[in-house]
Amino acid sequence: MTGALSARKTELRKQVLAARDALAPAVRADASARALARVAALDALHSARCVMAYLSFGSELDTAGLVRDLLARGVRLALPRINAATGEIDPWVVSDPARDTVAGKWGLREPDPARCTLVDLADIDFVLLPGVAFTVNGKRLGYGRGYYDRLIARFPARPVLVAAAFELQLVPDLPTGPADQRTDLVVTEKDAYLAC
Repeated sequence: MTGALSARKTELRKQVLAARDALAPAVRADASARALARVAALDALHSARCVMAYLSFGSELDTAGLVRDLLARGVRLALPRINAATGEIDPWVVSDPARDTVAGKWGLREPDPARCTLVDLADIDFVLLPGVAFTVNGKRLGYGRGYYDRLIARFPARPVLVAAAFELQLVPDLPTGPADQRTDLVVTEKDAYLAC
């Protein structure tokens, strides 16, 4: 990635994260619930047998309710864990996030390898992606480490990729490089935007 591209991404991350962090807690909770209700209603999620999601942190949309609902429906749930040896994230099956996760890098809750098993990427048919900023046509700006871009490139067959975000995380355009992966759908509290 060029220095200019990296600098533009860094500046955009600061702006969007500051706006997201500034949301009042009640507004954040309401918008989060509405956005994730839209995700929960997606046909692609209802037909998925194995879903990779994530446990939210900081001012992200609160994914806890969606994760609980997926487990209650008997969906096989995979959560990401950073593999220190490879610098990649790997999906692990989790049955109970409270019991099966531990604090990982940056304090994020990650699957405990002593309690969980790795998932074959070919088994995953739906991925809920985190991120900082998005465009309505599926461009995604992550947190800057490229973990999800590399993960998506590893799938033998691309699963459905859905990003859930606050409407304020939508931007007119994003600087992208050749390794940046797009989502299929961006879902906010206001609408669902199908990538072109």
